[in-house]
Amino acid sequence: MMELNEVRRAVEALLLVAEDPLSRTQLAGLLKEHDEDESNLSALVEQSLELIKADCSERAYELVEVGSGFRLQVRPEFNKWIGKLWMQRPRQYSRALLETLALIAYRQPITRGEIEQVRGVSVSSYTIRTLIDRGWIRELGAKDLPGRPMMYGTTRSFLDYFNLKTLDDLPPLHELQSPANDIVDSVTQ
Repeated sequence: MMELNEVRRAVEALLLVAEDPLSRTQLAGLLKEHDEDESNLSALVEQSLELIKADCSERAYELVEVGSGFRLQVRPEFNKWIGKLWMQRPRQYSRALLETLALIAYRQPITRGEIEQVRGVSVSSYTIRTLIDRGWIRELGAKDLPGRPMMYGTTRSFLDYFNLKTLDDLPPLHELQSPANDIVDSVTQ
């Protein structure tokens, strides 16, 4: 039977090496030994996450819960130095892509035609494909209308990328300060 300190250290090690966030269930499954009491292990994982979060309070990194689980990440205030390490230009996304993503996030499920109606211009297939390839949106199925248009919604990867637990964590539309400001009024209607 594992002790709390052993579980805490193992959870921290798993979070440090994981490429993607890990859920409580995944962590418990990875730590489960063949005769381990699952309810006890789940409680130890939960306690470990709290201890790790407290341990990180004075560190340059933090434990963050996002849509698909937990991850350790550098605190945002250190991004200016981290960016120098990689010397890579951050990706620049087009206004059309950002507007389309905002509409999908705030109005999902939504069809391409509904997006075009709000934006007043057609949505490029490339824009939709880019959002799907990034893993930020997915097809939710066809809407029961003539032509059976595809409906789109966001994914767990979208939540993870933008450090959100749920869509409820999206900022209120009236607070958005982005290149898509002129579309905000359309989205709220």
